[in-house]
Amino acid sequence: MTAEADPIASVDVFTTFGGVRNWTFVRVETRSGVHGWGEASTEMWERTVEAAVRELGDRLIGHDALASESVWQRATRHGFWRGGVILSTAVAAIDIALWDIRGKHLGVPVHRLLGGPTREWVPTYRHVGIYDADALADEATRLAESGVRTMKTGAWVADSTLPERERITRATRRLAALRAAVGDDIEILVDNHGRARPDEAIRYINAIADYRPSWIEEPIAPEQPELIAPVAEAARRHGISLAFGERLFSRSEFRAPLESGLVDIVQPDLCHAGGITETLKIAALADTYRVDIAPHNPAGPVSTAAAAHVALAVPNFRILELCPDEPRRTEIVHEPWEILPDRLVVPDRPGLGVDLDIDALRAVPAHPISVPREAYRADGSIADV
Repeated sequence: MTAEADPIASVDVFTTFGGVRNWTFVRVETRSGVHGWGEASTEMWERTVEAAVRELGDRLIGHDALASESVWQRATRHGFWRGGVILSTAVAAIDIALWDIRGKHLGVPVHRLLGGPTREWVPTYRHVGIYDADALADEATRLAESGVRTMKTGAWVADSTLPERERITRATRRLAALRAAVGDDIEILVDNHGRARPDEAIRYINAIADYRPSWIEEPIAPEQPELIAPVAEAARRHGISLAFGERLFSRSEFRAPLESGLVDIVQPDLCHAGGITETLKIAALADTYRVDIAPHNPAGPVSTAAAAHVALAVPNFRILELCPDEPRRTEIVHEPWEILPDRLVVPDRPGLGVDLDIDALRAVPAHPISVPREAYRADGSIADV
């Protein structure tokens, strides 16, 4: 098929339960009948995101699906209001679908369009003990025995009611148990979900350093990244990298922390940070400062596919977050990808290489999710979730 203009004819949204979270998928179809899939999964804001995608989609009908940069500019700049997770997610989902369409038009995988491959496969990591800290060691042992080489833990929202000293003591004990369970050869990553003040984050890092985590993720809240400076200094003193960025949505938001040398690994989420188009620019900006990219990816198979194609193409990719979420992932995907314990091997198919079963999506509607929605201190005051 030639790459002549092929206008957008329809934009449809499907939300389904994914096992832990709800997944929101966007299907864009062109006048020639080629369709592409994007993902807009945004826990706790599903209906709002659906409405944003539909409204934005209506505005983009008739525009060339193969001109993804032009469509991205139109979607971002012609709405006047910019940024934020809802608008950025709507743009991202449609952008991912347009890259899928372009790859299908040209008969090549998306990473070929992005300049790849720069590597043969995509290293991945898994979660362990995040929602059930008591199962941490047992889960970690099973994962390590299966071949998983990198695990992320932390973000224990139930600890919010505890005094700081006890929170840090519990975290230290858990990481000690994790390191004892998996030995020295497994890479451990720690996520703090932005829950600490800078001074508390420094004490936390000092307490867990003996267990050799490779990175500390979101040690403090992301709204004022300049406050990370003393935290980054403390982490690097122990040989721990500082990672953040899942709640930043554009290259302009990443610019200041990169220029200031406050981050070692950036973590844009392709479902929220403007899709493939903007994430490529974030990766290029990060590479200017010798910073790696490790996309935030707790979502479904389209998010994973989009991130994997970017991972194959950019030189400064580090590792990809992966939540298998079986059996739901396999139920909704025609020809599911093989997920190995420590990597993804991207199939050589046109576009993203993922096609979804619409009947399977409709068969399981959205559910109340198990991701924590609330967090409180011991005195009843509100804490970060």
